[in-house]
Amino acid sequence: MTTTTPEGAAAAAKANGDILSVEHVSKRYGAAVTALSDVSMHLGYGEVLGLLGDNGAGKSTLLKILCGFQPPTSGRILLEGQEIVFKNVDHARSLGIDAVYQDLALVNQLSVYHNMFLNREQVNGPILNNRSMRKLAREHLEEMGIKIPSVNVEVAKLSGGQRQAIAVARSVYSNPKILLLDEPLAAMGVKEGAIILDLIRELKEQGNVSIIIIAHNYGQVLEVCDRINLIQHGEITFDKRSADTSVTELTDMVVAEYRNALEERHREGQRPQIPQIPPS
Repeated sequence: MTTTTPEGAAAAAKANGDILSVEHVSKRYGAAVTALSDVSMHLGYGEVLGLLGDNGAGKSTLLKILCGFQPPTSGRILLEGQEIVFKNVDHARSLGIDAVYQDLALVNQLSVYHNMFLNREQVNGPILNNRSMRKLAREHLEEMGIKIPSVNVEVAKLSGGQRQAIAVARSVYSNPKILLLDEPLAAMGVKEGAIILDLIRELKEQGNVSIIIIAHNYGQVLEVCDRINLIQHGEITFDKRSADTSVTELTDMVVAEYRNALEERHREGQRPQIPQIPPS
């Protein structure tokens, strides 16, 4: 019997082109709620994958499973060819998977460089080494092409796009293998969104990290993603290269889902009851 070592599994996965594989993952909450029914997907080395879907489709649940926040009910996850059972978020992070959530987890009252080293501060004995953290934060942000007035400025004084960029930069500083971005362009204007799109393009060109972007805006993710997955009713229903699809095709699929849901409601007699207003 031949035993595959982690190094051998990683080499085989790299030859296959996938750093992450998700196989038949489901997530149920009790007997009544099924958030994910049967999800299978894969992520290549250095690939940027767009994960699209309507509210309640299962995108955030899948992200929570991939970052170790919640365990799946069934199925398995392979990281570089090796089956992994995440114990918690810290365990997933130690294996190279990091996530940036919509709330960013930044402390608005702290400076940029303090946020960059939040929970991993550099110290000299009992004293914070502010000089070193300030220098390293400035160098890292410059390397990533992130422009801010100063690393000394409070995060609260930055734009939404700049704050999102700081959150992404902080995760990238820990050298993750996989970066999960939860709605990085949500509630942003065109100029702010451009900051994040440029940052993702830069990371893509460097090729050191694989990225999954959860998003609603099809046009924006098609610009930067190599491949698109659409999740509907807890399953991946669509998997195409970005070059082989379009905003129109994706929109048509979602509109068709809405129509089917509406027709089903009407068949079941679930028309909205609008109260009648008596004439004055």
